[in-house]
Amino acid sequence: MKHGIYVRFTFILLIVGFMIAVQYNTVQKPESRDTRDIWEIRQELSAERQLHSDLLSKIRAVNETITTYENLQSDSPAQALNETLLTLRKKAGLTIVTSPGLELTIEPSLEAIALGKNITSISPDLLARLLNEINRFNGNDVSIDRKRIINSSPIRDINGLTTVNSLNIQTPPFKIRIGTDTKEDAELLYSHLQSSMIADDFYIDNLNLIIGNPQGQISIPAYDQPIKNNYLKNASKGD
Repeated sequence: MKHGIYVRFTFILLIVGFMIAVQYNTVQKPESRDTRDIWEIRQELSAERQLHSDLLSKIRAVNETITTYENLQSDSPAQALNETLLTLRKKAGLTIVTSPGLELTIEPSLEAIALGKNITSISPDLLARLLNEINRFNGNDVSIDRKRIINSSPIRDINGLTTVNSLNIQTPPFKIRIGTDTKEDAELLYSHLQSSMIADDFYIDNLNLIIGNPQGQISIPAYDQPIKNNYLKNASKGD
């Protein structure tokens, strides 16, 4: 009789102890709450929608390329290959591009000139940050001081000098040209750069970022440096 009472009493104590442990763990580790306001959530949602739209546009462009290639392949394989090669060279930045866009000018600030400060270059970090802002809003083709930017273009400091494609950037002032797909994209990029804090970052470094008005046509030079390729090799004629 007493043994049964002890078993039931022990079982009850185990349940009570388990409940206390769960309650203690909940108090010590409360669930984190989302403290973002409605505008921050709307901004993130807008960014995700823009990314989704960009991905759909790229998928559509790839599908159109495949369809065009298949149609041309049946009629003229040589023409299909030539057009594909031209498209790839354009995407790689190996051709001169004329498209809507805008031009930026980077020059020493008036305060730096008045105080006699010697502005010799722009920092690689600041230049890379500007390039990220441009890429966020469909700045497809970019040249910095007449040096075409491609996917593998390095922006770095070499012996105290800022370089692009391992070539020195001249002392400010110099220009940055940006090509976009449409005039509307150029206007969107212009509005974004105007409202961005990036101009303040330039001002801190004693530089002015002058954003030119969107243009209907702007010319972006081709990439003119050798491209290192560690993975692709020419196939022999027998392959």
